[in-house]
Amino acid sequence: MKTAILTAAMVLAMPAFAFSQDKCYDDAKDQAALNECADAAFKKSDMKLNELYKQIEARLNDDADAKKLLIQAQRDWVKFRDAECSFQTAEAAGGSMMPMLVAQCMDSLAQARVKDFEGYLNCEEGDMSCPVPAAN
Repeated sequence: MKTAILTAAMVLAMPAFAFSQDKCYDDAKDQAALNECADAAFKKSDMKLNELYKQIEARLNDDADAKKLLIQAQRDWVKFRDAECSFQTAEAAGGSMMPMLVAQCMDSLAQARVKDFEGYLNCEEGDMSCPVPAAN
């Protein structure tokens, strides 16, 4: 039963990775290589997330309270990401697919967070629902 669930999850997840990856998954010959592809994809998304975070942080330099809230929100988001990916991949615990599934989960959540941050950085001036001031 666990194998069927993991196989189904893998099949459903693969189209998303095919779009986000160059040839890494196509060239992978074993599970270790697939794990490396997933890890590389996550690292790329995480790097983008960190770049955007720094941009937001810089815009909040004049607002210590908002900056403190950003820091806490990001710490809490990282805790959520880690807990969510542990939950999502629990059935694969101890298996060779586990690193790939965790990295894919983390990549997916990081990409969603990137979209949030991009939205914050592109708010229109005067938008009171936006926590980040417009660029000068």
